Amino acid sequence: MTTENNNQISMESTLEYSKKTSRATARRLSMFFLRRLILLMITIVIGVYITILVANMGGYVDTILKSAIREEVNMEVAAMTAKTPMTTEARTELAESMIAERERLAGLDQPFVRRSITHLKNALLLNFGRARFMISDHGSRLVRNIILERLPATLLLMGTSQLLLFAVSLFLALMVSRHYGSIWDKLIVALSPTSSIPPWFYGIFLILIFAAWLKVLPFGGMVAAPPPPTKLGYFFSVLKHMILPASSLFISSFLINTYSWRTFFLIYSSEDYVDMAKAKGLSSRAIERRYILRPTLPNIITSFALMLVGIWTGATLTETVFLWPGLGTTIYQAVSKFDTAVIVGTTIIQAYMLGITVFFLDFLYAIVDPRVKLGGGN
Repeated sequence: MTTENNNQISMESTLEYSKKTSRATARRLSMFFLRRLILLMITIVIGVYITILVANMGGYVDTILKSAIREEVNMEVAAMTAKTPMTTEARTELAESMIAERERLAGLDQPFVRRSITHLKNALLLNFGRARFMISDHGSRLVRNIILERLPATLLLMGTSQLLLFAVSLFLALMVSRHYGSIWDKLIVALSPTSSIPPWFYGIFLILIFAAWLKVLPFGGMVAAPPPPTKLGYFFSVLKHMILPASSLFISSFLINTYSWRTFFLIYSSEDYVDMAKAKGLSSRAIERRYILRPTLPNIITSFALMLVGIWTGATLTETVFLWPGLGTTIYQAVSKFDTAVIVGTTIIQAYMLGITVFFLDFLYAIVDPRVKLGGGN
């Protein structure tokens, strides 16, 4: 009877200790992720505000906008009073009143610091306002509509090229690491510096070869003009137009990605525990899966996560070279036209995507790497 009571007391103590440990772990995890979330939000706020300052050139863009408003109003007043007798004083008074009204509507009558804080609040709430110069294909000046209209084209191009790049590079890196010192291994090592060439540079060469010389692929755009009437024809037209820009993005990063991951695989394949696994008689596939791929998963996951962020941001110069109607081309046009609202809007989307990615990477690291301890503790 005494033994049974002791066992019951021991079980109750173990259960109570387990509950306390679980509560303590949950509390540490909650505090850890709360701190991470607060830190990321502070970082995003600072980054967004700096973007607003840079996009406005510290207020210099206001001078440009005021000059543009004054020029527009003077031309309108000149056209309005061309056939109407009006004194110079009356014409000047009319122009100044119209200029003051348009500056008020644009918010240029307020100090730049106050407006920058307002822009920051609206940007964080995803209220990007109206573009001053740019317009969507459907006639809307709302920055949200402009971004949503261009986003699918960027997701299509970047998603296709980057996912293909990730899968092919990972597969070839693992294959080359199995044959260290082979001709293919030496070739990848020798050609990896060519990845320093930007994708738009490769794009120009691809256009010259396949569009100008061979005339087998289009120079640019997303679909033929006029668009094919059938859905299948439209699909093949988009696919044909996507070959050159996707190939330039793939070629520019393919060798360096393969070389980097091949190096990681070689480092972990030379560890002592790999030699021990070989001595135990494990198959090469099992060794790769358990002892080589698993330690490199944090690096692979980080590359994949940053690649997903790149899918949302687009490739500005590459899209511009190929006249691809995505976010990259939109950013280029916004910068060239000093359209601050569009610049800030696209940057906010990128900042949020990067912040969310970094936040969830902590979860993935804890799952794939037992050495990572979230929430502190011993």
